[in-house]
Amino acid sequence: MATSSLHSCTVHRSRATINRLHIFFHFTALIALLYYRISHLFHGDVPFLSWSLMFIAELILSFIWLLTQPFRWRPVTRSVYPENLPGDEALPGVDVFICTCDPKKEPILEVMNTVLSAMALDYPVDKLAVYLSDDGGTALTLHAVKEACSFARSWLPFCRKYGIKTRCPEAYFSSFGDDERLSLWSDEFKADEEEIKLAYEIFKKEVEKSGIADSMVHDRPPCVQVIHDNRKDDQIKMPLLFYVSREKRPSQPHNFKAGALNALLRISGIMSNAPYLLVLDCDMYCNDPTSARQAMCFHLDPQMSRSLAFVQYPQMFYNLARNDIYDGQARSAFKTKWQGMDGLQGPAYTGTGYYMKKKALYGSPDQKDEFLLEPAKNFGLSSKFIASLAGGSNKQDIEGKGVVSDAILEEARTLASCTFEKNTEWGKEIGYSYGCLLESTMTGYLLHCRGWTSAYLYPKRPCFLGCTTIDLKDSLVQQMKWSSGLIQVGLSKICPLTYGLSRMSILHSMCYGYFFFSSLGCIALLLYAIVPQLGLFSGVSMFPKVSDPWFAVFAIVYTSSICQHLYEVLSSGGSFTTWRNEYRMWMIRLVTACLFGCLDFLLKLLGITKESFRLTNKAVEQDKLEKYNKGKFHFQGAEMFMIPLRLLVILNLVCFVGGMKRVLIEGDFEGMFGQCFLSSLILFFSYPILESLLPRRGK
Repeated sequence: MATSSLHSCTVHRSRATINRLHIFFHFTALIALLYYRISHLFHGDVPFLSWSLMFIAELILSFIWLLTQPFRWRPVTRSVYPENLPGDEALPGVDVFICTCDPKKEPILEVMNTVLSAMALDYPVDKLAVYLSDDGGTALTLHAVKEACSFARSWLPFCRKYGIKTRCPEAYFSSFGDDERLSLWSDEFKADEEEIKLAYEIFKKEVEKSGIADSMVHDRPPCVQVIHDNRKDDQIKMPLLFYVSREKRPSQPHNFKAGALNALLRISGIMSNAPYLLVLDCDMYCNDPTSARQAMCFHLDPQMSRSLAFVQYPQMFYNLARNDIYDGQARSAFKTKWQGMDGLQGPAYTGTGYYMKKKALYGSPDQKDEFLLEPAKNFGLSSKFIASLAGGSNKQDIEGKGVVSDAILEEARTLASCTFEKNTEWGKEIGYSYGCLLESTMTGYLLHCRGWTSAYLYPKRPCFLGCTTIDLKDSLVQQMKWSSGLIQVGLSKICPLTYGLSRMSILHSMCYGYFFFSSLGCIALLLYAIVPQLGLFSGVSMFPKVSDPWFAVFAIVYTSSICQHLYEVLSSGGSFTTWRNEYRMWMIRLVTACLFGCLDFLLKLLGITKESFRLTNKAVEQDKLEKYNKGKFHFQGAEMFMIPLRLLVILNLVCFVGGMKRVLIEGDFEGMFGQCFLSSLILFFSYPILESLLPRRGK
């Protein structure tokens, strides 16, 4: 089958040309700036310490800027033509993995809506299986998934009968489904919808008001249950549905989400054994039921499939405010960086919303069965799982009516035990990597190092929608977790600028270098926010005078950087407000979350603290939501993060006022213009922090 019949790839040549011209222009200006700083540092009459610190800051920022340029080198977009796929009988199987942990931070109803939307994917039901991993081991989650399965017997036929696209019940019955409901309006549809809506309300009541304990169990045996077993005499065709709660013991490592995914890989191998998998965060529901077919347009292309590991979709969110003050949409990643990486060897993967070839997790594209030479040593002592890797099936373990046998369930519990991975290659060379808490970026990076490629698809209708953070604390905790894990990999023996360079192209290695080293920008920003301001207060100039030709170099570098960012925002459908929010959150994250992330890494390196997983809170509180929708920052709970930020703001304010007083008295405004401008810029973008420092008015 020809490649063009299933998908196409468009290179943005005009955008690439503009980007490359800007790279050359900006790089030239940066070299001139660094030359000015070095030449004056060693041959000029300038304060050595302060100018050395400024040079370090500018060198770090230049290094990070250089690492971002491969994202702009060859941006591409892809289109798919699922109507040209072969018939349903020729489509491969897909296993859907959904991971949850704590019902208090991950609302159980959201998790069940994700399960229901996955079960309702527009894909042959006999080739689809859904696995819910409950890492909390709560009785509530097990009860809820059974109730969800019961409701699915009504929900799936309703979706199929009317061709419903919004197959997440909560989204369908909200304002998101208004247009679709109006387009289908008829007396029969109205009657069926009223019936299904009543069934959904009963389902919600059963889940939310069950009274079953929602506390996590940290010491428990493995539990694997078949919630729906695909019996042949079942009139309503539904995919397989499994509940998995792997064994956890306080004395045994469990490797967080990566460990849960590896357990699902093994269990699915002896249950459904599909060659492909879809991973979803528990709040990331399927918004377009055709996502699997769209992904197969890449995986079934013979010219691409041999080396293709995964197809990544963007993370998109249904709860974004028009004024997204926390930059939750991550526009820079999903509308710029991922398109740029797709023009190289493919995007990194984001931990959710991707269709992965399972084989990619077991070796490289050029070494087909390398690990099968010593299967027990590499994969563990499970003959059934090893048989599944060699192309075997579990038909001998399926009883006549399609019910999974007791023997295979017992084997699944063994595969979910916390000691099964001992003395194997799980988490090292096989499966999801344990080298970093951020298993998504780490595993994607290692896949690319092994020679695998990936593809990025940004469809018009979002295939997956989730819930983004809507308060400052959750946003910064999430960023701190990422920063700590990424810098750990960047400074390890598998650094992309050393290990990666010998296994990937230079440009692709630089992309990963940006992910792993961008947190070091906190050092540069702290120096830039402190040193010039102290110089302003004491009358020591850090920049050329306005009349000095070298001042133009600093002005060009700053203006060029701002214009490039603004161009990317506007060309990707953003606005000036989007640009301002991104710039402000970049500053806030660097001097708070990234700083604490680097400190967290150092503490773990010194053995002072242990590695721990910080689960992002996805429960929405009404007061936070109201503030977010009004464009007001919610600082409560983020006091620790705010300490360095507020100190910097106060320092800039005091130094700016004191410096301006000195400038007005001594008349040296020309010499201090650069520092005055820098201070005013920091204060401009920090106005929410300034506002939080003011005394609150009485109610």
